[in-house]
Amino acid sequence: MSIRHGLLALLNGGPRYGYQLRTEFEASTGATWPLNIGQVYTTLARLERDGLVTPNGADEQGRALYAITDAGRAELERWFATPVAQSDRPRDELAIKIAMAVAGADVDVGAVIHNQRMATMRALQDLTRAKRAATGVAQRLVVDGLIFKAEAEQRWLDHCEAVARTSKEKNV
Repeated sequence: MSIRHGLLALLNGGPRYGYQLRTEFEASTGATWPLNIGQVYTTLARLERDGLVTPNGADEQGRALYAITDAGRAELERWFATPVAQSDRPRDELAIKIAMAVAGADVDVGAVIHNQRMATMRALQDLTRAKRAATGVAQRLVVDGLIFKAEAEQRWLDHCEAVARTSKEKNV
């Protein structure tokens, strides 16, 4: 997720200070993407530099508030209107690892797949607990998405194992 756009989305609801943005970001995502407070302030500085947010005074405790600008709203609208392309997502390290295990010599592909399957199953269990603890729709949707991805990963690992086994049998 773009932290930049996440902060703009929160600021679209009204002025906020850095720690408040961090707390609301984590609450909205079910704390699946924790933010370092330094990351929040660095992003706010860049958003200000780019004219997407502006300082908006201070609250009663003296904390600096930020507000979204018209340019920030336009950027946020563009972000929401633009689908996330597969090419915009980071490389899939697991796919690369399995490909390298299959292509490499002296690698127990079955063990690599088994280890990943066990880790993914533990993650699914953790996500299921997180889903039960979710307090809002935004949190639930984020956790549901992570569960669906983990379930798909399990199916893909089954497929990798079957293909690797068939390939090995043909080479024997």
